[in-house]
Amino acid sequence: MSDEQKQMRIDGALVRELAELLSANELSEIEVEDGDRKIRVRRELTVAAAPVQHIVAAPTAAQNVVQASAGASGGEAPAAAPEPSGEIVRSPMVGTCYLAAEPGAKPFSVVGDTVKEGDTLLIVEAMKVMNPITAPRGGRIAQLMVSNAQPVEFDQPLVVIE
Repeated sequence: MSDEQKQMRIDGALVRELAELLSANELSEIEVEDGDRKIRVRRELTVAAAPVQHIVAAPTAAQNVVQASAGASGGEAPAAAPEPSGEIVRSPMVGTCYLAAEPGAKPFSVVGDTVKEGDTLLIVEAMKVMNPITAPRGGRIAQLMVSNAQPVEFDQPLVVIE
């Protein structure tokens, strides 16, 4: 076998797609393995280049800390939000949260809606796959803890059902 045949062929489109996922989800590294082929895309973040996150969703204790560290001037730090009562539905993956099936469409659920077990609450898009996040039980939507098109992390609280 020649040296040319031994070299791995690199899929430039896949590398570009992985790089876009890094940026879109504020990740520092992503790795994909397909058989004996493994591709890792990594970026170094310097302190000056670290992204600043602006939070628009309903405040939670974690968000108050981020908002306080993002430029609260003097005075007291904001009080921690009370722990939500009810069942918290968490993200099973890293991705981008969408509250409706498509832009301009009616949201799957809003605060105050009554849902049944299995109803779609929102979608988390990961690696170009739309993953419906469903209600684990019936109840009333007490709080949406994310906004549309917001990046979400694994195990991040998304919805509170009472």
